[in-house]
Amino acid sequence: MQKNTGKKKKTGLALGLIAVAAVAGVGGWYVFLRPTPQEVIREYMGYIEEGDYEAMYQMLDSESQESVDEESFIERNQNIYEGIEASNLKIEFPGQATKDGWTKYTTTMDTVAGELTFDNQIHVHSEGIGMKIQWEDNVIFPELRATDKVQVITDESDRGSIYDRNGRTLAAQGVVSSVGLVPGQMSVDAGQQEEDIQKLADLLEISADSIQNALDASWVQDDSFVPVKEIAKDNSVTITLEGENANSELVDQLLEIPGVMVTDAEDRVYPTGEASAHLVGYVQSVTAEDLEKLDGQGYDANSVIGRSGLESLYETELKGEDGNQINILNEDGEVRLTLASDQAQDGEDIETTIDLNLQEMLYEQFKEDKSCSVAMNPLTGEVLALVSTPSYDNNEFVLGMSQDTWDALNEDEDQPLYNRFRQTFAPGSSFKPVTAGIGLSTGLLSADENLGYSGTSWQKDESWGSYYVTTLHDYGEDVTLRNAFVYSDNIYFAKAALQIGGETFTEYLKKIGFGQEVPFPISLTVSQYSNDGEVISDEIQLADSGYGQGQILVNPLHLASIYTSFLNDGDMLEPKLLMEDSSEPSVWISEAFTQEAVQTITEDLVDVVNDSNGTGYGLHMDDIQLAGKTGTAEIKDSVDDTDGTELGWMAVYTTDPDTENPILIVTMVEDVKDRGGSGYVVDNLRPVLESYLTGTAYVNDNVQEENYEND
Repeated sequence: MQKNTGKKKKTGLALGLIAVAAVAGVGGWYVFLRPTPQEVIREYMGYIEEGDYEAMYQMLDSESQESVDEESFIERNQNIYEGIEASNLKIEFPGQATKDGWTKYTTTMDTVAGELTFDNQIHVHSEGIGMKIQWEDNVIFPELRATDKVQVITDESDRGSIYDRNGRTLAAQGVVSSVGLVPGQMSVDAGQQEEDIQKLADLLEISADSIQNALDASWVQDDSFVPVKEIAKDNSVTITLEGENANSELVDQLLEIPGVMVTDAEDRVYPTGEASAHLVGYVQSVTAEDLEKLDGQGYDANSVIGRSGLESLYETELKGEDGNQINILNEDGEVRLTLASDQAQDGEDIETTIDLNLQEMLYEQFKEDKSCSVAMNPLTGEVLALVSTPSYDNNEFVLGMSQDTWDALNEDEDQPLYNRFRQTFAPGSSFKPVTAGIGLSTGLLSADENLGYSGTSWQKDESWGSYYVTTLHDYGEDVTLRNAFVYSDNIYFAKAALQIGGETFTEYLKKIGFGQEVPFPISLTVSQYSNDGEVISDEIQLADSGYGQGQILVNPLHLASIYTSFLNDGDMLEPKLLMEDSSEPSVWISEAFTQEAVQTITEDLVDVVNDSNGTGYGLHMDDIQLAGKTGTAEIKDSVDDTDGTELGWMAVYTTDPDTENPILIVTMVEDVKDRGGSGYVVDNLRPVLESYLTGTAYVNDNVQEENYEND
């Protein structure tokens, strides 16, 4: 309800008489029609929703206006009706409603505490040429007396928590430290007080002006605790929900300042911080713009709202509904009567498919890189990890981030705020199984067919000018699919793509999700096969597309979904993010590839990891069979560019459906040129896979640089 502060001239039934004149002969007579009491009451109550309290006052009789002045009337009515958020006000009259000037009616209205219905009566009578209302406080509520007050008590709901598949907390209400000042305990010397405030501001990385503004608030007394900023209990990523292990070093420095007090407070906490920040996101206080946009949806000035990640995605489920109670208090502040109440409803808890142990291991292993990793259970489609590095501490968005920290995050050339697992990248050789799947499924490629020896450099004919497809390994003249996988032969897959043909290649990519939204709660950039979305008709572009270059860009989770077809008889699984009662998979694309094609491809990808010549041999394990494909994609401005960078890829999965912890991981790392290409990714994935698959303790064995040959 909005306050109407302007004067309104309104022609109402209660403000005057409606005259109907009839003239007969040389004389005349007049009949005056007065509004009914019901019409007067409807008009009066209608002004409540309009917030026109001045018009309401004008409808009071002279005796009532003598007992209450206009300013007091407006203030009382406005405070009550707007305080309870009255709306949808309806008036009904029973039969024979009016007797001796008193008119009975029933009021129904929506309030902050739910629907409120009550019976009442008003004395409506003629005064002068109009109809007026005899007003007392009980016109507002029948039990309300002039000395009473109306109170609204809010019972705040708890925001729902977010958990991983094993019940570990990703986001929850937890304990933080609230740092504040008690004015009466501060230094009495003005100069020293100013110095202390600046020292406090420096320690908390906030402005001294913000502290002074808090101290200058009208409610502050000498013994008041004036909150200044909240800090994590241990001032780091690992925040205990119980509020233990306070950071003694920072707290000790704070408590050295006269007047500073540190106490426990409740706020949203993210125990895993950087490890899952891009996935979980964060909440912040609502803004005026939020409140305007979300009017009527249960938000107020004290609410928080999810700004990114799961916090934003599941805002409706997580936020809960506050409870409210409308009371009438007597002059001593005691509750005389409760008019309406509704119970607080806490937000729903969200249980994800994420395995936080795996999430943290992947983060720790690649946290110094510009990278992303997605992990799935390839038999169910459950997403086990979504990691983007470098990252940021989402707790700082809740506790209050300094301008310096915000500027540093935005100016960092490694872009820690950039969510890489939502983006698309050139997949390089990790895309070769897709080309093979298309060729084998359409019958345009045979696994045993020898596509011809070309050494390490090849072009179709002279029409290609100076452009050649190159590859690293000269493995001899047995140029078949199996060897092309093991040695990651770019030339073989360039020839295969040309043999398939641009139209077939393009249409098949559409079939397996290119140009489509991935059916996943988190919005992902759509994978593409060309910049303009047209058929790949250029021969060089088609040849390059065969080994994951050209204009091919793939989202890592989409690529992981394609790889699930190699374990599910050719069906691509839909990735899942929320735990379900059943772990049965949902098929996204049925028969993405033929069963014969995926069987052949998996056998060859097993050799990529288990043949000592394979580019993925660094992940070979004696007791658990893995299959996979490496990839190195060149990122350069032109064909002749020698200063471009490289992306390193590894897609790896367990092949045995009876594996205790089946897994499929797709990892991409930027800037691996001169750091070992895809071999860098392979060696950094090994400790993660060993720990996850064997149950042994994870040891961070980050490999920064080795001498590898790119695939």
